[in-house]
Amino acid sequence: MLLGLLDNSLIPVPGSMDALTIVLAAAQQEWWPYYALMATIGALIGGYLTYRLAQKGGNERLKASMRRSTMAKVERIFARWGFGAIAVAAILPPPVPMVPFLVAAGATRYSRGKFLAALAVGRSVRYSILAFLGATYGRRILSLISHHGQPIVILIVVIVAAAACVAIFLLLRRGKARQSA
Repeated sequence: MLLGLLDNSLIPVPGSMDALTIVLAAAQQEWWPYYALMATIGALIGGYLTYRLAQKGGNERLKASMRRSTMAKVERIFARWGFGAIAVAAILPPPVPMVPFLVAAGATRYSRGKFLAALAVGRSVRYSILAFLGATYGRRILSLISHHGQPIVILIVVIVAAAACVAIFLLLRRGKARQSA
């Protein structure tokens, strides 16, 4: 619950709650509904605290704390979909950011009941699926990692390094294009 609270606060820890839910469900398969419920409760508490902070801060503070492009995109999505925007964002895995939707809901004074219902629906679906998959396939996956951990780690490091090189190349290229313009 504490990690779920932290993950849906202004200091998110992307993927950590997902991984913990899967590992716990894999270790004690019959408890997977409990782990899904506790993760959901923690996410609701953390999400509600973020919502309340944004509600007290209002739109001005919200816009000052986020990039304009991100906030404009979130505001458009939120204005059109409201409940659905929160629920779908709560289901989607990282790198989809959840916090901007929590903040947008609070800053726009979105209905507390609808907000909590949307967040509960989204997070319960997400954590139930993860816990079920962890209980069903988790031990096999953990066994695979323990037997083939070194090649998997090397592959992940190579992929991350390649992605970083591509990102740096694109940033440098964009910087040169701006200088010449």
